Amino acid sequence: MNQQAHMAEIEWLPASGHQLRKTGVHFDAVRVPGGDGRRLANAMAMLTRGRPGPIIAEANNGEAMYFLLNPGSTSGRSWPKGVTRLDYVLIPALYGATWPLSWWCKPTADGRLVHTLLLLSTARAFLGSAPRVAEGMVTEAR
Repeated sequence: MNQQAHMAEIEWLPASGHQLRKTGVHFDAVRVPGGDGRRLANAMAMLTRGRPGPIIAEANNGEAMYFLLNPGSTSGRSWPKGVTRLDYVLIPALYGATWPLSWWCKPTADGRLVHTLLLLSTARAFLGSAPRVAEGMVTEAR
């Protein structure tokens, strides 16, 4: 079976366009706007050797990044300022007309999502109480 056939088995992916999904069912989602979101996505890619889990990029309204995490994993955690937990998220199809949303990192057939604790600690380093760590990570990544 090819990769596209495996991807069709991910029930929360729309076949075309966009679909609004409630979080907590198949995944949780957090939003990080602008450059902070892009830097966080790049750091997650670096830390996971290019496999951070599904991340959606928004092309307008602050160019936010949306990170899809394990369902129920975002509640009860102290997220840094700039990270917004979402109740609903608009999911783009893998292919076709999905503007202003696109997959920065596509979901994989194995169903792996963004690792919550890794995202949380990286977000704290970049946005929260440990800015020196974040500066060091950015310097090393360049």
